[in-house]
Amino acid sequence: MQPPAIPYHIVHETVYRYASPVSLSRQLLHLTPRNCSWQRTLAHHIAVEPTASWTDQRLDCYANPVSDLAFEFPHRSLEVRAESTLEVLPHLPAGTRATPASGRRTAPPLPLCLPDSPPWEDVRAALAYGARPVTLSAAEFQFESPHVRVKHEFAAYAAAAFTPRRPLLAATQALMQRIFDEFEFDPEATTIATPVLSVLADKRGVCQDFAHLMLACLRSLGLAARYVSGYLLTTPPPGQPRMIGADASHAWISVYCPEVEGGRWVDFDPTNNLLPDTQHITLAWGRDFADVSPLRGVILGGDEHELAVAVTVTPLAADSTADAAPKDAPGAAGANARWPVGDAGT
Repeated sequence: MQPPAIPYHIVHETVYRYASPVSLSRQLLHLTPRNCSWQRTLAHHIAVEPTASWTDQRLDCYANPVSDLAFEFPHRSLEVRAESTLEVLPHLPAGTRATPASGRRTAPPLPLCLPDSPPWEDVRAALAYGARPVTLSAAEFQFESPHVRVKHEFAAYAAAAFTPRRPLLAATQALMQRIFDEFEFDPEATTIATPVLSVLADKRGVCQDFAHLMLACLRSLGLAARYVSGYLLTTPPPGQPRMIGADASHAWISVYCPEVEGGRWVDFDPTNNLLPDTQHITLAWGRDFADVSPLRGVILGGDEHELAVAVTVTPLAADSTADAAPKDAPGAAGANARWPVGDAGT
């Protein structure tokens, strides 16, 4: 019997206010949740104010739904609101068993008992180029990208977890645990431009920094790992209502394991020291943050600007999604609209 899906309603709002008029703007949005084997979008709408001169919906090179917007007239603000209703199924690797988490930050239960997986050196060898079939969908995530470096410093940091012949998933979990224990969550410590080598040296940052660091460690060992952007359900203090706009966008990583369930990607969240499951909602994945920024673009004019972002993730009763008609993800965004991330994803 298949376990029940967990339904959610998500509102992601971004507002830019400019000191002077912007005469021309092009924006690329990764705000439409992708459908995958464990996640199904039931309804989705993107609203934009002012109304865009033209819009286009498509899939990017990683099959993430994206929206292109153009504003070819003067404007002093941009408001973007993405609203989604979706379902998430449990998707931990088969055979995973949970025990209470350890570490200094409070976290949900951590699955400590993972299923068998091949030694990490065998996975590296299977991904290496040679006279054998290459898993191209995984191999493209082995290399450097704009925010992830492949350097011996990262391989050295990961070496304590990746001991000889250790199973891949157990080693990856140990690396996640080390990052969780040794790094401090500090929203003031970094920006999107902070090099990942600086994150390693200073041992402070936010979820995207920890994801980039873990990716750098895994790729520096010759493994395939990708960046995942999405949302995390947060729990208010006991007796307190869920606050509107107080949730956040989130980032974690996924490592390719060729011999688990016929070959699959397994998610790890180094910020919270757990394997993502029904409390994580996937938006998009790519090589790093640059591939999947929720909203990015170029403007002509504007001078200084103010940015406000609010995310609300609301669990729904299972029967409340019955009236939400499924929509195709690439075309679900409204052509004319109004509509973000805990780490401001722009």
